[in-house]
Amino acid sequence: MTLNEIMTELSSFGNENIKKILLKHGVKEPLFGVKVEHLKTIQKKVKKDYTLANELYFTRNADAMYLAGLIADDEKMSRDDLQAWVEIATSTNISEYTVPWVAAGSKHGLELGQEWINAEEEHIAAAGWATLSGLVAIKADEELDLALLRDLLQRIEKNINTAPNQVRHAMNGFVIAIGVYVKELTQEVIDTALKISATSVQPNGTASKLPDAIVYIKKAIDKGQIGKKKKTLKC
Repeated sequence: MTLNEIMTELSSFGNENIKKILLKHGVKEPLFGVKVEHLKTIQKKVKKDYTLANELYFTRNADAMYLAGLIADDEKMSRDDLQAWVEIATSTNISEYTVPWVAAGSKHGLELGQEWINAEEEHIAAAGWATLSGLVAIKADEELDLALLRDLLQRIEKNINTAPNQVRHAMNGFVIAIGVYVKELTQEVIDTALKISATSVQPNGTASKLPDAIVYIKKAIDKGQIGKKKKTLKC
């Protein structure tokens, strides 16, 4: 499929009610309001396509950007590609999901994740934390630097209550990811989570409660899911 063919198809799938919901949750114009199930229909046709993914992403249409992440050939993504992607990832679904998925699947995820969490731009810092969360979900524990993960947990403990909303949400997600996917650190994460009092964020003026890390991790313990890695982040 060509870029024009896909954009035409995305437009035909546009739904005003879906668009309103997405806008309320931090997705930004332009977008058609396409359900993920329709994006996956196109993904099945295209599979992986590095060039087409970049063409879609730089339309800056949020639906096309999300689809770009689904069809991206992560291993072909350069450091410059990923930096360009994160800089315009101002929609929450792109900064917290699309870019982190692709970055974590690339050769540059750990390096960029650590850089991005220091960014002044809220969406880039959030993308950094989400990228690091993705890495612990898909990488074998033997490939992870546990000392680094402990340092990052300490950093979150000190800073989460004063972090911007989107970053706070991504930090909380990182705490959960470590607790669920890195068995050796699960108890340490629970101890850290007990000290974190940040329980809510107010994206777009609407208050929402952050997932309770301890509750989430204990459910994973009860289901025997601790330490079980994901095959892919993309969904």
